[in-house]
Amino acid sequence: MGVEVVNPTHVPVMRARIVELLAPALTRPDAVYVDGTLGLAGHASAILDHCPQARLIGIDRDAAALDLAAARLAGFGDRVRLYHAAYHELPQVLDEDGTTAVDAICLDLGLSSLQIDTAERGFAYAADAPLDMRMDTTQELTAADLVNTATAGELTRWLREYGDEQFADRIARRIVAVRAEGPIRTSPELVAIVTDAIPTAARHARSGHPAKRTFQALRIAVNAELDSLAGVLPAALDALAPGGRIAVLAYHSGEDRLVKRQFAQACADRVPPGLPAVPDALKAKFRPLTRGAERPGPDEITDNPRAASARLRAVARNQEVAA
Repeated sequence: MGVEVVNPTHVPVMRARIVELLAPALTRPDAVYVDGTLGLAGHASAILDHCPQARLIGIDRDAAALDLAAARLAGFGDRVRLYHAAYHELPQVLDEDGTTAVDAICLDLGLSSLQIDTAERGFAYAADAPLDMRMDTTQELTAADLVNTATAGELTRWLREYGDEQFADRIARRIVAVRAEGPIRTSPELVAIVTDAIPTAARHARSGHPAKRTFQALRIAVNAELDSLAGVLPAALDALAPGGRIAVLAYHSGEDRLVKRQFAQACADRVPPGLPAVPDALKAKFRPLTRGAERPGPDEITDNPRAASARLRAVARNQEVAA
């Protein structure tokens, strides 16, 4: 039986800006655009509309999202090739596709509307659903597995590093205490535990839901999102042809730090201190396209509150220098 999806045509975050950044690299015949987080194909369809000579390699670990994206992109015909994979598997996907270099890449690291709005997927703390949170439903590990088996130390670390949760230790200890009486299986159960663990004054002082940070941290841990991002960034940069461009939308400080660090290294000359001139072979291979991290404008955030935490960074590969 299919699931009911609310708002499947949700407008993707900073769509116009991403098209503006990536389109200059997609003007040649048969230019290749990789969307490593295809979702419901909002960014991809906009790129294909704007760049009629480009073809798409679409990647997503969520099989349900791929099915919906395929339907949305059907009108583009053989310009579209879709792959069920995680984005850190980019080299394997390109090998399977027979593609050696690409012209533009987009990574939108946020959850898709499909994942958020399909209650039984367990991503939303406001829904009465099993603790699942798997982006790839063929994966065995769920959020319930982590909640019921991880040590207090592991839970504390995830909540601090992935959720920026001030009360990580209190929440972790409360989870361990409650599960000793029986397994924690649903979102409402976990919400109650988290809410009870956070001091009342702190709960009232927060602008968001008390469990928001905990759910974010568990989702990142279940899907090994930071490990996957750390794997894809160097592979994506290596895959870009001369003049190629990559844009990444991050929504969490840990994600953005990884992107910022990787892009800064790529845009820096590789020279020892005191060298009077930079040999071509040691010059930076990339240049920044954004000044720091760009943020959505107030109008977009008003229309789409989920965009509020987005941070966009982009770089372009320079023309090759002598090796």
